[in-house]
Amino acid sequence: MSDLDVIIIGGGHNGLTCAAYLGMAGLSVRVLERRKVVGGAAVTEEFHPGFRNSVAAYTVSLLQPKVIRDLKLHEHGLKIVERRAQNFLPTADGRYLLTGEGRTESEIAKFSRKDADRYGAYQADIARLANVLRGLILKAPPNFALPSFERAMSELGKLFALGKQVWQADAQRAMFALFRKSAGEHLDGWFESDPIKAVLGFDAVVGNLASPYTKGSAYVLLHHVFGEVNGKPGVWGHAIGGMGAITQAMAKAAGEHGVQIDTGSAVREIIVERDRAVGVVLEDGTPIRARAVVSNVDPQYLFQVLVPREAVPAATATRMKKWKAGSGTFRMNLALSKLPSFSALPGREISDHHTAGIILAPSLQYMDRAYRDCVAYGWSREPIVELVIPSTLDDSLAPKGAHVASLFCQHVAPQFADGSSWDDHRETVADLMIDTVERAAPGFKASVISRQSFAPRDLERVFGLPNGDIFHGALTLDQLFSMRPMLGHADYRMPIGGLYLCGSGGHPGGGVTGAPGHNAAQAVIADLVSTRMPN
Repeated sequence: MSDLDVIIIGGGHNGLTCAAYLGMAGLSVRVLERRKVVGGAAVTEEFHPGFRNSVAAYTVSLLQPKVIRDLKLHEHGLKIVERRAQNFLPTADGRYLLTGEGRTESEIAKFSRKDADRYGAYQADIARLANVLRGLILKAPPNFALPSFERAMSELGKLFALGKQVWQADAQRAMFALFRKSAGEHLDGWFESDPIKAVLGFDAVVGNLASPYTKGSAYVLLHHVFGEVNGKPGVWGHAIGGMGAITQAMAKAAGEHGVQIDTGSAVREIIVERDRAVGVVLEDGTPIRARAVVSNVDPQYLFQVLVPREAVPAATATRMKKWKAGSGTFRMNLALSKLPSFSALPGREISDHHTAGIILAPSLQYMDRAYRDCVAYGWSREPIVELVIPSTLDDSLAPKGAHVASLFCQHVAPQFADGSSWDDHRETVADLMIDTVERAAPGFKASVISRQSFAPRDLERVFGLPNGDIFHGALTLDQLFSMRPMLGHADYRMPIGGLYLCGSGGHPGGGVTGAPGHNAAQAVIADLVSTRMPN
């Protein structure tokens, strides 16, 4: 029998979070990461000589404060700075909306006094819902379809406690409405002017191959507002040194508690004996055994590739065939010789709007057309682009006077109906994304020194995001909460003994939160620590 307690497949941020908690509990843990660097999608890499960027995940808000505290990430070098403004949206008529603390209402009033007056009430309403969601993030959902009556009664107790929490927040009606509504319907009920609806509605299409008028997209909007930076709810910021600074700090925390992290160690198969996961086989054929296996890969890859087919329960195989995973995301990293100067707000010296999330999508109708265009043609001919320039807040990322930029672009199709591949279209679409920024900031194209592009298939191949899905599976009603990843297994314990899920395919879903890793660790600790016996 192996002396190893736990193998974790995948050294992304959730795998590292899980490993650190398990190490703190006294378990012996080994993390196996396919790439040569840990971090998964939360990595900082040099993509052009002298230019480094967060090449996939690119901004911070959702990372759980408890995870930061418990893993002592600040002590391990993590520093997060706030944007000087939250969002900047140029409009088609040459005006702009610039949101942030102390300025949002006056900015909205440029377009609608009525909307400016209503914004405070909207924020209070969404904050109430976000607070309820925050209370659910670091807890396993009620786990139904259990064989034991006693366990089922315990889970019903969790459900009643949850209902009481929602009722006490006076949020039950609004919460249930959000699960049914589209973001567009929700925002149209609050506001009349396009710019504020576009800024708020952008969160509903981030990584979500949908229109803001798709039913259920209101929840995706809510999913992006439960975060905070340095104790300020709803604020976004940047990790100094890029997103890799988060996962490097996590790796240090795990190592401090005895966790072994092996890079360049791809797993070929999970060993299942007598209906229990007892280890893995590496790509080179090396077997490694342990008391438990924790997966940080997406659920479909776990059950359709890593677990031997004959060991997958029939109900699980059926669920995975129906699991929806796919994104409309096209991700770019740019080396810039100078900052962009926007027609709506000219100037190349660093200003507040350069530090913001710059949204190039002037209305919800524009976003809806982008989605429909993508479905019809394979990509949006007028795409949604968010431009972020982290070097305005972190001068370690680029040479003096130069900058790095992230383009997070929607919508593109993961696959093409005509059988063509992204290798045929990648550069054409990359040109389109840069041209989209050029329209808002003339001269931008000429400032691009180098570019790196990731289509959905590239995001899957490099970072393990299925069809480019940053959530490891769509945040639809049938794939949320107690249904994530499947009914009866929302507690991170998979339908094979000794096998656990700690990635974004578990509750609460994607984003750099650390929550699935934290929650899965609690399940493993409950199962292993109390039953630990000397070998």
